[in-house]
Amino acid sequence: MEISKLGVYMAHFAELNGSNVVQRVLVVDNENCLDADNNESEAVGVQFLVDLFGGTWKQTSYNNNMRKQYAGEGYTYDETLNIFIEPQIFASWTLDGSGEWQPPISYPSDYATKWYKWDEDAYQADNSTGWVAK
Repeated sequence: MEISKLGVYMAHFAELNGSNVVQRVLVVDNENCLDADNNESEAVGVQFLVDLFGGTWKQTSYNNNMRKQYAGEGYTYDETLNIFIEPQIFASWTLDGSGEWQPPISYPSDYATKWYKWDEDAYQADNSTGWVAK
């Protein structure tokens, strides 16, 4: 890959705390991620950031090309799945084995053709409800 002199090509890295929660995401010019053969390398980019700031870093993709989705502050890195997981969106939802948050009750049968939103208060009041048509 040719590196732009204007720094157009960039890599993104997430800093993790001791619980693997993303603290921040920094953009690094690809020139600081090139190995001896001039290939982009996560390890080289990580070392660049460790040398500057210390800490633990994982590359993330703005285009969702790696680790499932782009990491944001508050996301969690799952080492087993090698993905970033978004923060829990509702207290009643649970994480499935692929790193997706799932509602406690199934989506309505016409979910594909009608707009619904989740109402956590409705679910907490009556756990047989939760989906509300928009």
